[in-house]
Amino acid sequence: MITFYPGPSKVYPQVAQYAREAVQQGIVSLNHRSRGFMDIVKETLRLLHEKLEIPADYHIAFISSATEGWEIVAQSLTVATSLHPYGGAFGKKWMEYAHRIKPMIEPGLADVLCVVQNETSNGTQVQMETLAEFRRDFNGLIAVDAVSSLGGIVLDWALADVWIASVQKCLGLPAGFGLFIYSPAALKKAEIIGDRQYYNSLLFIHENMEKYQTQYTPNGLGIYLLMRVLQQVPPIEEVDKVIKQRAEEWYEFFTSPDAAGRGMHLLIQNPAHRSDTVIAVEGQAEGIATIKAAALEQGITLGNGYGDWKNTTFRIANFPAIEEDEIAILKDFLRTNGL
Repeated sequence: MITFYPGPSKVYPQVAQYAREAVQQGIVSLNHRSRGFMDIVKETLRLLHEKLEIPADYHIAFISSATEGWEIVAQSLTVATSLHPYGGAFGKKWMEYAHRIKPMIEPGLADVLCVVQNETSNGTQVQMETLAEFRRDFNGLIAVDAVSSLGGIVLDWALADVWIASVQKCLGLPAGFGLFIYSPAALKKAEIIGDRQYYNSLLFIHENMEKYQTQYTPNGLGIYLLMRVLQQVPPIEEVDKVIKQRAEEWYEFFTSPDAAGRGMHLLIQNPAHRSDTVIAVEGQAEGIATIKAAALEQGITLGNGYGDWKNTTFRIANFPAIEEDEIAILKDFLRTNGL
């Protein structure tokens, strides 16, 4: 089965070997206060800084998921409330989730701006230029959900104080593990707020990560797999070039006269808003269902539509673990099995 589902998506084939190593070497049974575990954490953090070019003064913590990251932002970094400009289902969910913890009373009081950089639900993205405008115009902290872009494209880390991601998309790993990346300014605000009442209060997390430990019994296998994958992947600048070239080719494919003649067209019409890592294709509901079923019969999994576009779109992951020959197979299928 070839999967283009945009998360959980394809894992790197080497992950099976790495998982066997973790079992055979006893890594999955390491105590999370042990020297062996701390060495793995230390190396994983080093590789994240190196391969993703995360600034040296930005801290990295391990969390269970990006959704937990939303909670940490609301609990530990928000005094009054947060603003949430959004263009899709996950941005809306983040807003609703955050406002259950810190309700929106007056927008002018907002001290955190929360942005989904890459909206997995509909294949849109917020460009770095737009984040730069937010940075210029907003006086508080900026938190960014980069779940389906981190590890796939170059991110300008200085444009936000918090970056949240999970590993089951561009990092090519099994689900159930996430990253919380935060600036010195975010840590300072957490110290001022002084939130320590939850197991995942940022101060508690930070104190443990400073010792290369976690505040809870962690997904030790997930951390080890991340370390091994980071050892194998190229620097993010090289990955970025490949992903953006593939994205350009996908968008050319779906804007060709042949695609239009078969009833396929891109959900996002404005090229400036199109994601580099998730391509959303729209059509009639019946045709969408037919092509997904036909693809499945050929051993190809397309991503379902999401939210308002559930029945009228399919999504294609453009993640680093997906190989060129797999893309060629999907394109051949689409050429011969149009909507």
